[in-house]
Amino acid sequence: MPESMADKVLRELEHVEELYHRLVIVVAPTGSGKTETLQCVRERTGAPVINVNLELSQLMLDLTARQRSLRVTTLLSDLIEQRATQVVLLDNIEILFCVALSQDPLRILQGLSRSKTVVAAWNGTVVDNHLIYAAPNHPEYKKYPIKDLRIVTPEATGESPEHKHQGEFE
Repeated sequence: MPESMADKVLRELEHVEELYHRLVIVVAPTGSGKTETLQCVRERTGAPVINVNLELSQLMLDLTARQRSLRVTTLLSDLIEQRATQVVLLDNIEILFCVALSQDPLRILQGLSRSKTVVAAWNGTVVDNHLIYAAPNHPEYKKYPIKDLRIVTPEATGESPEHKHQGEFE
């Protein structure tokens, strides 16, 4: 019987505790079970699931566009720090890719994963050793090398070498 994505995430959680960035990214297209995977991990670990789109957009309602851009990382960090657990599960992170916010979503996730272990559902794919969000002609398109990233996909777990400090995303 193939290993479930939740089992893969739980296995990765055992490996990230000693890494510089304690980040596990669950990568799959829309409708492929990322939310179900996070719910299953929540049931097995007690880690909270944060709906980033919902909670962050509520916090930014009264802010100007410039204030949103300047405070998005701090607001998300505060949301995570409010949880009294060492592991947090982030679902619906699409707001981080909003062009108007002018942010680097992977950099935000990596920064957050310094103080807590973060599992994030990434609506995208892994192609040719790159983590992809959106199509190349889309304004929110992002492409990152997967070196030193811990990735779980429906097909397989992205095995990455032992993490080394990479200035590219720092």
